Amino acid sequence: MQHQASLSGQLALVTGASSGIGRAIAIDLARQGATVMATGRQLKRLNELQEQAPPGSIVPLALDVCDNDQVDALPRQLPKSHEAVDILVNNAAQDVGGRTRFDQSDPDELSLVIQTNLIGLMRVTRAVVPAMLQRGRGTIVNIGSTNALRPTPTMAAYTASKAGVHALTDALRADFAKEGLRVIEVVPGLTRTEFAQTRMRGDSEKARAFFEKFPGALEPQDVADAVVYAVTRPAHVCIQQIVVTPWFQW
Repeated sequence: MQHQASLSGQLALVTGASSGIGRAIAIDLARQGATVMATGRQLKRLNELQEQAPPGSIVPLALDVCDNDQVDALPRQLPKSHEAVDILVNNAAQDVGGRTRFDQSDPDELSLVIQTNLIGLMRVTRAVVPAMLQRGRGTIVNIGSTNALRPTPTMAAYTASKAGVHALTDALRADFAKEGLRVIEVVPGLTRTEFAQTRMRGDSEKARAFFEKFPGALEPQDVADAVVYAVTRPAHVCIQQIVVTPWFQW
């Protein structure tokens, strides 16, 4: 009985792959046999991924999901050996200015969080999905957040963006239910990444203090393991949602 599908010969595209969860996912998919287009805004970091993955398995590509021209050009950037993306992992996200009560937030930062986490994700998916539909197969993985399931104070824009991702994932699954596409949501809880430092506008001391308030946290590899599990199920199996949290988070 087959329990795990091979990713050999498949093309994966991972957004936000320059650090944290996206980086771990890109490396793991490459080690599973996929060719991975690792995208993000920091090309130097993306190039470094090649040293941790099998030779030739990582294709670095500078991409800002908020840049419409870059996103719309994605289908033209595919390696010549692949006609379409087999696995799309929408991971790019941010929460700059987060951990601030809504009325004290910067309106431009609020808008940027929504633009990156939800609208950018939608545009990337819209650019990639037509070729999946044409072939009648493909897997879309959206990285959500437990904040969408259990909102917490001082994270209004981030929570709204991830609630949108959750709803969009369900809507896409309904849209493509008869088209051979799998649509998956992986929902991490508290995860120890550079995300917190970005949220604190680069203040590493505040980011360190934030994690010290908790008895533990997930590591990026924990989330990557969940993604790899979901995408390597046999083609007839769709893991619709995986929620992964530290032991103490409810």
